Amino acid sequence: MKHEDVRTAALPSGEQVPVLGQGTWFMGEDRRQFQKEANALRLGLDLGMTLIDTAEMYANGGAEEVVAEAIDGRRDEVFLVSKVLPSNASHRGTLLACERSLKRLKCETIDLYLLHWRGGHPLAQTIAAFEDLIRAGKIRYWGVSNFDTDDLEELEAIDGGNAVATNQVLYNLTRRGLEYGLLPWCQSRNIPVMAYSPIEQGRMLAHPALIRVARECGTTPAVVALAFVISHDGVIAIPKSSAPQHIRENRSAVDLQLTPGQLAILDEAFPAPRRKRPLEML
Repeated sequence: MKHEDVRTAALPSGEQVPVLGQGTWFMGEDRRQFQKEANALRLGLDLGMTLIDTAEMYANGGAEEVVAEAIDGRRDEVFLVSKVLPSNASHRGTLLACERSLKRLKCETIDLYLLHWRGGHPLAQTIAAFEDLIRAGKIRYWGVSNFDTDDLEELEAIDGGNAVATNQVLYNLTRRGLEYGLLPWCQSRNIPVMAYSPIEQGRMLAHPALIRVARECGTTPAVVALAFVISHDGVIAIPKSSAPQHIRENRSAVDLQLTPGQLAILDEAFPAPRRKRPLEML
């Protein structure tokens, strides 16, 4: 079906993906919510949020099963992202984990497959497995999650490591540390940053500065917080929602242009970093 166009960001390959996608963390945990969650993802697809992010960790594969239901009959519309747990990220373990994810997702290919965070297995093993999966047509691109600048530099030095297609990290108004070093590093290499928990799972939404800017814009604090994140070049946000109203609101963030004055209000309330900070995780 024809869905609304959402502004895009480029992967290192040049392929364009929406700057606003959909997350699935905490989906699949309650079977009674299964259909509601799948329907929510489908609504997001209708609105042009065609990047869906999931992981084998979420609800022990339950979120991937929700995604399978949501994309049934619509796989060709979707840019599908999933992740391998660090404990599974040996060469053989990565291959097996990908097969399990594909089975749960009921599809033949994952568009972008990420190492969820750094673990005990050598990165070279994980990269070799990713390369094997690409050759086999099981995945199209690979990337990482929760990697700081030094991790990415180490990755870049490994044979094949410069093929990394994204780094998915915690980024929102209350957690701006990556703006000092990590984000510019990725931008200089055309590696998009994928922001998870872009509204801090709702915890920031009562902040007076956000409420003030939202009132000025005639929208909600969540929309302002999302618009801030995706106002940065090469940043993709993946908010999770099961509520149709929130999904429609999230979509409106793509079209919200914050003024310099509004950005100044947010900067004062949520200051940008002035030195390198360790990467935060949830």
